[in-house]
Amino acid sequence: QVQVVESGGGLVQLGGSLRLSCVALRTIFRIFAMGWYRQAPGNQRDLVARITAIGGSTNYADSVKGRFNISRDNAKNTVYLQMNSLKPEDTAVYYCNTHPVPGSWGQGTQVTVSS
Repeated sequence: QVQVVESGGGLVQLGGSLRLSCVALRTIFRIFAMGWYRQAPGNQRDLVARITAIGGSTNYADSVKGRFNISRDNAKNTVYLQMNSLKPEDTAVYYCNTHPVPGSWGQGTQVTVSS
């Protein structure tokens, strides 16, 4: 059973912006914190940002602080990642999943930042 579906990726230039969306199953969305993860070729999959289910507290990786913003719309079972001031090193496949224990992975959405 598909748990999450990510969308919103694309090709942008240095300094550009993208907004990623992730629709999750209602049963998991309302209980678990959600995170955005990313994986560049040859690298491990790392957590970029997370948001709690209750209260909406957020945390960010140092590499994206001040540039990325995670938010959630509980009515739509959707979590967003607003990415600004994008850099080539942000190029990766972006995934959303529960945190700290991920469930089944979706297909992700490719983000490519050109210089």
